[in-house]
Amino acid sequence: MSCVVITKNEEVNIQDCLKSAQWANELIVVDADSCDKTVELARACGAKVSVRPWPGFGLQKNFGMAQASSDWILILDADERVTEELCGEVKTCLAEWRSGDPVAYRIPRRNFFYGAWVRGGGVYPDYQVRLFRRGIAQYNDVAVHENLIVDGEVGTLVGHLDHYTERRIQDHFKKFGLYTTLAAQEKAKRVQSVGWTDLVFRPLVVLVKTYLLKQGYRDGVRGLIVCVFASMYTFVKYAKLWDATRQATSHTDAR
Repeated sequence: MSCVVITKNEEVNIQDCLKSAQWANELIVVDADSCDKTVELARACGAKVSVRPWPGFGLQKNFGMAQASSDWILILDADERVTEELCGEVKTCLAEWRSGDPVAYRIPRRNFFYGAWVRGGGVYPDYQVRLFRRGIAQYNDVAVHENLIVDGEVGTLVGHLDHYTERRIQDHFKKFGLYTTLAAQEKAKRVQSVGWTDLVFRPLVVLVKTYLLKQGYRDGVRGLIVCVFASMYTFVKYAKLWDATRQATSHTDAR
């Protein structure tokens, strides 16, 4: 099995990520011109490292998958860890795999916010299709939240990936600006205008859905913060989309 990780300034995470996958036949890291020690640390862990400009999430992962030589590929993010439970299950699954079995597997993911696993708010089990046979899947080319398109049946594993996402409040803001901009750009392909109802009700719906309906309140203060950030993400995404459409209209009128 080949394990593929894409990186950009991940010196804090990359060693623990790769160590959790040391049982793989090969470790492949595709780095987007990091300016820290990511590449050095990845190579010290035995990974084959390629450094190339950033083309987008999906395209970067597709490039990494093309470097794999094993029949099976496992995709990891740098802030994820393969648990011992998942490691054992994957080894058994691949050893016993036969023609007619699923060609890809979704894996439940535990998201850790501020040092603890958050179960509510719709962030668990957070299934991710990450294990698949080489040549039967490709990521689509969207700006953010790319999807793996699989040609065949997808099964489900029980073992977890552990995702050490935002460890401090300020970690949210490191991604917030970029991700909301990319999400607004992607939304602009389908939405031509934004009204006050989008800015008022969409964030409110997200907050009610995550905090109440999906029981984010069960995680206490952590759950509240996670749900509020989800609502803020929606508001900022639509605010940026509104601003982009306003500027586009102004340019058109100026002509």
